[in-house]
Amino acid sequence: MTRLVIAQPGPLTLVQDLGRPGLARLGVGASGAMDRAALALANRLVGNEPDAAGLEILFGAVELRAEKAMWIAVTGAWGSVTIDGHAVPQNTAAHLDAGETLEFGTAVHGIRYYLAVRGGIEAPLVLGSRSRDTLARLGPAPLAEGDILLMGIEPHRPVPPVDAVPLDAPPDTVVMLEVRPGPRRDWFASAAWEQLLDHEWRVSPRSDRSGIRLEGPALERTERRELPSEGMLSGAIQVSPDGVPTILAVDHPVTGGYPVIAVVTNDSLDALAQLRPGQGIQFRLATGRS
Repeated sequence: MTRLVIAQPGPLTLVQDLGRPGLARLGVGASGAMDRAALALANRLVGNEPDAAGLEILFGAVELRAEKAMWIAVTGAWGSVTIDGHAVPQNTAAHLDAGETLEFGTAVHGIRYYLAVRGGIEAPLVLGSRSRDTLARLGPAPLAEGDILLMGIEPHRPVPPVDAVPLDAPPDTVVMLEVRPGPRRDWFASAAWEQLLDHEWRVSPRSDRSGIRLEGPALERTERRELPSEGMLSGAIQVSPDGVPTILAVDHPVTGGYPVIAVVTNDSLDALAQLRPGQGIQFRLATGRS
């Protein structure tokens, strides 16, 4: 069976697929890859189904050694990716021979690389998914030095004859996210809503897969009573008692007691995965149904 050996795991390398949606009633979040489009693209480039398990690599500093030859694809963040010192182009399929080392340097655009291997990564299914939920601690543990990854059965479809998918690097400039009013919009002063949409927010270094904490002005509440816990979803912008907004990400708790002033649209969610600490965010009121 095809195997990859983890020579250097980096700060946080996780097995991820597209998650375990539909289980919130059981207290289980969807989790899965933060940048769903990047993982799905990497899988398509090596002939996998879009939801096959791959690796989500935070920042880089990762080395993997192949024990057998395999096809791979790297998407998401941009940085130096090499096979035995030779550059690997992003957003295309590449061949990794037995004994060769695949190395990820520090990401220079975005922060999460995605690696797909032909056949997908084999790991125990937990509630139908191989994803690691960092909040609930479900799924495979973060990778450590010496871990061995097994590949699944190769798909019947061939590796697509595509030179490269022409995608720009994740932006380093201010990212625009579309939002819709949240269920507790009326708990905030009108000035707070205007601040949310008009201010350029900054991504806090305290952000992670459970939430993107923002730095900026405190959003004033007009409703002071306590809020019973209610259901949450990815993209909900909760405001804590100190007025600080946090965008809930893929490993968010399924319930919460802070009011939700707005919700990031589904089309904007993948952008959360590549936001760097200190990067600017602006919100725009969404139109249409996306």
